[in-house]
Formats: sequence, structure tokens, C-alpha cells
Amino acid sequence: MAEQNLVYRGKSKDVFKIPGGTYKGRYRLVFTDRATGYIENGKTVFDPGRDEVVGEIPGKGAIACRFATHFFKLLQSRGIATHYVDTVSDNEMIVEPARPLSLKAAAPELAGAEPLANLEFTWRNNATGSFWRRYPFVRPCRNTNRLVEIWTKGDSDILITKEALEETGALTKKEISDSVKLVQKIAKIVSEEFAARGLHVIDGKFELGRLKRTDGKIVLIDEISPDVLRVCRGYRPDKDGHCTIYRQCATTSFTGGRRAIKNKKQVPASDFIDIFL
Repeated sequence: MAEQNLVYRGKSKDVFKIPGGTYKGRYRLVFTDRATGYIENGKTVFDPGRDEVVGEIPGKGAIACRFATHFFKLLQSRGIATHYVDTVSDNEMIVEPARPLSLKAAAPELAGAEPLANLEFTWRNNATGSFWRRYPFVRPCRNTNRLVEIWTKGDSDILITKEALEETGALTKKEISDSVKLVQKIAKIVSEEFAARGLHVIDGKFELGRLKRTDGKIVLIDEISPDVLRVCRGYRPDKDGHCTIYRQCATTSFTGGRRAIKNKKQVPASDFIDIFL
């Protein structure tokens, strides 16, 4: 595959433009074995909730592609528009070109100025991860009712408010509202798929974009894969949906002014991906 056709290289996927043939003008999405996580006591810990690539998991790309194919086809059957076109090999799918939800820098001549490259929509069924680290007054594993947070995506993801998105002109008020509702609708379908198999989705993250071949409709792009979901076993909700066994599951620490939280019942991707294949 010619490197000159490379459009984007992400943490776990590469995107190539297709110059000719049946899928001319569309993109080839290549799922790689690269994986995010962190280093603890000299050991690599893979965690899809983290942003740093820490290594590779052999065969991960092919499994993630099959997993994503399952969910894209499921969403299409439910009438939800995505950029998905076809899956053509173990780790490659064809997608429609889409423009990320982005914005040019208003004053690019100024030092430090940079454009808004992309947005990422994080949805949360329960309070954990960076949500709990930012809001430590919240009980871990509290039901957060598929709360959606919007982040600017880059080397360092930054939380951005809906008001700031509207004020800067990145999205209109209606686009923001419609995007949040779309993410919550997809999150509900994904969560129900896992629940039907005895697993609980803690949180996830999606990307949205504007299809280039249409009138710029905002749809789900990128992927739905083990790379963007955190899943656990043993979820025991009370009548309000708060997990009642958080003391057995969530462990926290506070060292050097930094908070950390881990979910002992979080399921490694290798333990849940094959149930959808």
C-alpha cells in the first residue's frame, strides 16, 4: 500500500485514500496491532482508556476490524448513518470520506495558535477514569446516565464545554445537541449488546464527522472497537443504576498530588472481543 496515499496515522489505525478501482475516492481504514496503555512498575499495562501507545498486541488489528464490522452493520440495521461501506480483509474496511469536526485557527500567524483538528465524544455509563479523577467528590461507579463529554483530540486531549464549541463557531447549538443525542443513541445500542452477553460497558468514546459525498451530514466515523470501550463483569446496580459493589471493584490512590483509579473487574479486550465475531 503506497505511503503517498496515507491520509492519517492514528494511535491504532492508518487511513489511506483509494486512488482507483471499485472504491475509488473512498478511504481504506487499516486496523493495526498498536495498543494504548501505561507503564506500571516497569510493566506494560494495556488500557483503551489511555492515549499513549505503549506496544503492540499480535492479531489485535484483525480482531478489532471484525468487531467494528459487527457494530457498524448493527447500527446500519437500526437506521443509524455511519461512514462504513464494506470490510475487505481481516484488518481493512472501506469507509466514506468524512471531514472531522474541526476549525481553522483564527490567527495562525500568532505563536502557539493551532487549529481544532478533531473532536471526540466520550460517553459514560459510570463514574471512573478521568471523570472520577476530575470529580473526586463523586462516588466511583455512580450511574452517570450516558453522560457525554466532548474533547478536542490531539497529542493531549482537552475537555471543551458545549458553550465554548458554540461560541467559537466550531458547531452550532443544534449540531451540538444532535451530536450528543446521536452518541447517546449509539451508546445505548452498544451497551445493550454487551448486557445481552452478561457484560457491562463502563464508558466509551466515539468520533463524528461530516460525510463529504452528501450535504455534510454528521455521522459516526472512525470505529467501534475494543480500543474505544471499557467493559466490566459483575455490575450490580441499585434502583438508580449505581453499582453497589464499587468498594470491591474500584481502587484509588493519591500520590504526589495525582489521583488514580483502577477497576479490578474491568475485562481485558481479549476476553470479550470474540463474543461478537
